[in-house]
Amino acid sequence: MPSRLAHPQALDDLLLYRMNRALQVAGGMVIRLCEGRFGITRREWRVIGALVQEPGLLSSQLAERAQLDRARTSRAITSLVAKKLVRRATGTGDRRQASVALTDAGHALYGELFPLVREINQSLLTALPDADVALLDTALAALQQRAETLMAQAELPKADRHRGGRGRTATG
Repeated sequence: MPSRLAHPQALDDLLLYRMNRALQVAGGMVIRLCEGRFGITRREWRVIGALVQEPGLLSSQLAERAQLDRARTSRAITSLVAKKLVRRATGTGDRRQASVALTDAGHALYGELFPLVREINQSLLTALPDADVALLDTALAALQQRAETLMAQAELPKADRHRGGRGRTATG
């Protein structure tokens, strides 16, 4: 029997759609933890996670690492600074170049939240045998690499999320 993923016939057979559905359900648990218990958004969580791995990034570098656009990254940084979880230090030569790092409170929040998020991830993986988890890890790395290659080669118009898409017109 051919794989639904290899030969999709409907929306429910598409890889990206199925991955998104799993992310929406499981990711919802992470969002509830972030917002409900820790008072941060999922974007702020991504910024905090990136800063744990690479402290002192410039905001533009942080946007790239967190895979957010610069405007959303800037808003997340501003919010995290207000919450005293992140500090911003401007350079002496160019005040627009600001490095960003976690405060002690930011590190403490990460230390509390990461084990909870890790538990959600590990609990999801219990649905698979260990050998399949290893295979999934390899497959995800290959899919990420392929997606990056496709994106670099693609000649696609930029999305206009405010108007529902680029080039669409309303018809009667």
